[in-house]
Order: sequence, then C-alpha cells, then structure tokens
Amino acid sequence: MKNADSQNDTIVLQSEVSEPDGVAIVRSYLNTLPNSPGVYRMIKSDGRVLYIGKAKSLKKRVASYTNLARQSNRIRRMVSETSTMEFVTTHTEAEALLLEASQIKRYTPRYNILLRDDKSFPQILVTGDHDYPQILKHRGARSRKGEYFGPFASAWAVNETLSFLQKVFFLRTCTDSVFEARTRPCLLYQIKRCSAPCVGRIKDEDYSDMVEQARSFLNGRSTDIQQKLALQMQHASDTQDYEQAAQYRDRIRALTQIQSHQDINLAGLEASDVIAVHHVGGQSCVQVFFFRSGQNYGNRAYFPSHGNDAETSEVLEAFLAQFYDKTQPSKQVLLNLDLPNRALLEEAFSIRAGHRVRILVPSRGDKRKLALLAETNARKSLERRLAESATQRKLLEDLSSILGLDSLPERIEIYDNSHISGTNAVGAMVVAGPDGFIKNAYRKFNIKGDKPPTGTPSHTGAGLSDHNQAAYTAGDDYAMMHEVLTRRFSRAMKEDPDRKSGQWPDLLLIDGGAGQLGVAVDVLSELGIDDVVVAGVAKGADRHAGRETIYIPGKPPVNLERKDPVLHFIQRLRDEAHRFAIGVHRAKRGKAAIRSTLDGIPGVGGVRKKALLHHFGAASAVANAGLDDLKAVEGISRAMAVRVYEWYHPED
Repeated sequence: MKNADSQNDTIVLQSEVSEPDGVAIVRSYLNTLPNSPGVYRMIKSDGRVLYIGKAKSLKKRVASYTNLARQSNRIRRMVSETSTMEFVTTHTEAEALLLEASQIKRYTPRYNILLRDDKSFPQILVTGDHDYPQILKHRGARSRKGEYFGPFASAWAVNETLSFLQKVFFLRTCTDSVFEARTRPCLLYQIKRCSAPCVGRIKDEDYSDMVEQARSFLNGRSTDIQQKLALQMQHASDTQDYEQAAQYRDRIRALTQIQSHQDINLAGLEASDVIAVHHVGGQSCVQVFFFRSGQNYGNRAYFPSHGNDAETSEVLEAFLAQFYDKTQPSKQVLLNLDLPNRALLEEAFSIRAGHRVRILVPSRGDKRKLALLAETNARKSLERRLAESATQRKLLEDLSSILGLDSLPERIEIYDNSHISGTNAVGAMVVAGPDGFIKNAYRKFNIKGDKPPTGTPSHTGAGLSDHNQAAYTAGDDYAMMHEVLTRRFSRAMKEDPDRKSGQWPDLLLIDGGAGQLGVAVDVLSELGIDDVVVAGVAKGADRHAGRETIYIPGKPPVNLERKDPVLHFIQRLRDEAHRFAIGVHRAKRGKAAIRSTLDGIPGVGGVRKKALLHHFGAASAVANAGLDDLKAVEGISRAMAVRVYEWYHPED
C-alpha cells in the first residue's frame, strides 16, 4: 500500500514470506524499495517497533541487513525478531534525519540509542503584547509575542537571573490581570524590586528605557549598561539628588554581582552550545553547556540508553539528532569529537532553526577549552553515575532478599494518598528502577469517591488485619487506596494484557500498614493478578521515622535496624511518594480555592469571565448586579446577560 502527500511518500509493505525468517523478510522488500532517501521501521510480530533508521538510499541500507556476517550480535538479534517493515520516503537525507529523530522519540524502539530526558528548557521572556512589558520565566513553544532569551539549563538558573534582573531593572513580573486590578503598589515596589507602572509610579518613557536596558543586558551588553548607570549616578549626586543616586548605586552593585556570578565569561563568544560525550564500560554521558552573549547559562548531563557495542561517535550523533528535535539549535555547536555525518547534521539543524547552524570541533584556543570543560564534566558525571548504580544494585539485591523476590525489581511502584478530611483527595504513584526515580512515569489520581464493588473477598493473612469492604466510605484511606489501585491495574490489563511494554511493576510498596496492604492484596486478587509482589511500609509509634515496620502478605512483620541501608532506601522511596502526593494535593486545593462562582455558568468561559470581573471587580458584585448592568458589560450579549442573571436569581 502506498500513500502520497505533498511532503513524503509513505510505503507500508507487508511481507508475503511464510517462514518467520528475519533475513528472508528483510530481503523480500528489496525489489520494491527505491534508491531515494527515507526512514525505515523494523517491527516485531506483536506490533512493537524494534528499530528506526534513516538512509540516503533505502534500498542499499536495507540490503545491508541481509548479510548478517558483517553485523554485530545486537543487529543479528534485531533482524531475527523482525516480522515486517515500514518505510517513509523523503526528498532529502536531511529531512530523513529530522523524521528519524521525531519517530525515535515517539516509538522509543528497543535497539535505537534513546534520549530518555527530553524535557524542554526554560527561557526568559520579555513580553511584547502589553504597553508595560513584563519579564518572566517561560517554558514550551514560543507562542506569546515578545523576545525570548535562553535556553537556561535549569529553572534555578532562570529564577536566579530573574531575581538579579528585578534588582537592576525594576520590571514588573505580575500577570496582566493583576496589573489591571492594582490600585496601590505591591510589596515588590516597597522592597525595590519593581517600579510600579501599574499605578503610575514611573513615567512611560523611563519604563521603556528600563525594558531596553534589560534587553541589552540579556544580549550581553552589560558593560554599556553599567557605564550608563554610573553616569546617571554621578549626575544625580552632582544635583544633590542623593536618594536617586543611592538607587543607581544599588543597581550598579546588583549588576556587578550578576557579572561576578558567571563561572565563564568569554568576551566575544557568540551564542554557542558546547556538547561533549564520554563513553566507558558500555555507558555514556553527554554534557550540554549553554553559552549566550558570553555568559554561561548552565549545563545538564544526559545518559542515553544504548547497546554495549555502540560507538562513541554513534552515540553523540544520535543524541544530537534527538536533542535538537525539541530544542532550538544555537548558531554554533561545539563538540569534543568529530562525526562522520557532521555536514548532514548541519543541514538538518539549519532547516529546523531557520538560520545557519555550524557544528565545530575546535582544536585549539578558548573554544577548545570549553569543549574540554564539557568533556571533563561528562567524565565525572558518568563516574558518579556508575558508582551510584553499583550502590543501587546492592540495595535492590538486599531488598529482594528481604521481600523474597526471585530477581531484582526493574520497576518499583510506590503509592500514597493525600487529602484533608476527605476533601481534594488525590492518589499518587511514583516509580523507581535500577537507575533511580523515573519521574516521567509518575501518575496522579483524582479520587472520585467511587465505592468498591460489594461482595468481593477480604484478604486475611499472617500479620494482616481483616477489614470490611462494605464499610468503605468516601474519604476513607482504605477506599482511596482501593480506587487508585483498581484504576491503575484495570487500565494496565486493558492496554497491555501481555505485559510486553515494560510498564508493569515487579514490586508494589504501599505507604501504610496491614490495613492498606490488605486493600492492595484484595485489588490484585479481584483482578486476577498473582505475580506482582506487594508490601506495606508503616511508620512506628507516633509516626516516628526510623522505626518502620514492613508488612509482607503471609509473613510476620519485618523491622530493620535503624542504620540498615535498605531501611533508608525504603524510607527514601516512601518519602518521595509522600512528597509527590502532597504536591498534587496542594495544587488541587489551590486551584479549588481560586474557583469563582462564575465558573459554573454555561457559556461563560475565560474571556467573558474576565470581562465581567474587570467590569464589576468581583464575582460577588456580578451576583448582585441587575440585568441592565450586565447588558452594559462589553462582550456580554443580551441573551448572555439574561443567562448570567438567571443563574444568580433563579426565583425571578
């Protein structure tokens, strides 16, 4: 079957080979494949994508898989598991590279080099859609009008920079709705962090000048700003305006502090990403440094997932393709080693960025020093990770021995609930593995208060308390745990009944004692799941940490020594679940606290609600308004005014 569109031609070919021979299956496609660029997918019999690759010539690249004598053991296994292939043709090899990167992120094939952490980087935005621009932290697509600066390696780096910018330029950080509603200066004005344009404490031209100074600073012209402030301070002092002179002095001090916080400040260095890889023992670390306007915007370490036989250059090339699938490339990328497809990567990144991107491997000078700095950080990060992995493996071995597991758990799920007297109840699931917490696998559950099914058996066993499921009530911790686990595993059985996705846990840890553990055992029994180990972790008397009791079905409770590393490991798992559950609960409670009575009116969305609140000042004033008053609101039609009025006055 062949589907064609204006950009790509998609070819999905089903093999007619009857024998499940991977080489024969691959060979069966050769007669119909073109010699044009494209992307190919190798697929297992159960539909899972094994590998995604790009090629300058699809026919030649696929043909190479029919000669297993020249392939590694990993490739031989991959070919042997292949039952079908799919192909997408592209106009150029650069387009194939971009498509390959996006599909690898989508399908996460087993045999590809994978970039697990692809969270977007924060930036600083100076807005351009308001008469008084605000300066704020931004993450995600550049959809709002304004000027963006970054990326920064961490939210901490952005927050620190914003804090310093407030001290120097006094730009507002409040939202537009807060700005419009202010009648007097806020606390930030009192502590000299904002110039209070909301209430006219600064002239329009002076505020615009500060905005331009902030842009200049973020573009690397901090020295010019410092000289200008020094002249203004001297002029204020000469005219005996000592209070104004003191303000300029404080701004100069803050600016000097910002400059002194830069670990590396290379004059004349254009916007650059410095990326280095270190590979040892079948594992790799890639360090990414961001330099903008001669300033260091921080760094981050990545640990791509790949086979033991992967070459260092292969790892770095695959990393770059996936990393810049979501992150905007800078004009210059500095590497610590050369790549065979460097020209192709430059072409692909230039297409994505909309400007020329150069990939350089410096051999001397300051740029070489930066590449070596990144390489040193990559080596040290990998050394720490290998040491931590060895410690983590020992902890998992000891935990497996205590709980009677047959093998080391690859996936541990820890559950906790959070609520206040049953209100805003949430459940939380955190996940841990051999490499630590897997934060992109965390899940939250908004408790619906559904009662568990009646007539189900109640679990009893050594060290476990009986509990009557018919007595479950909304807000009860037992009922909450029952609902969370039922929803989690009912969905898992529906979406992955064969347990081939790697999303099924080997071990469940429940934050609670015998009662909560009994609920978990009951849920698994109700769903017919008998191969997942479950244990409960309860704090000691007065909820004293360090005296935890571990409850295991069918076994006496276990109390570990207070200094036992396994106990500290379990505490860390339990505390992470508790932290995540409380965070989710607070977010839900805060959202509920700011809900307005307007939210329930049919047809009143964000725009109309904003218009009503701006006109009347508060939801209570809207409730007391007459029909004629509602009609006078801009954007509120006669029919909508009647609807709002009847919502608050149904008796009329």
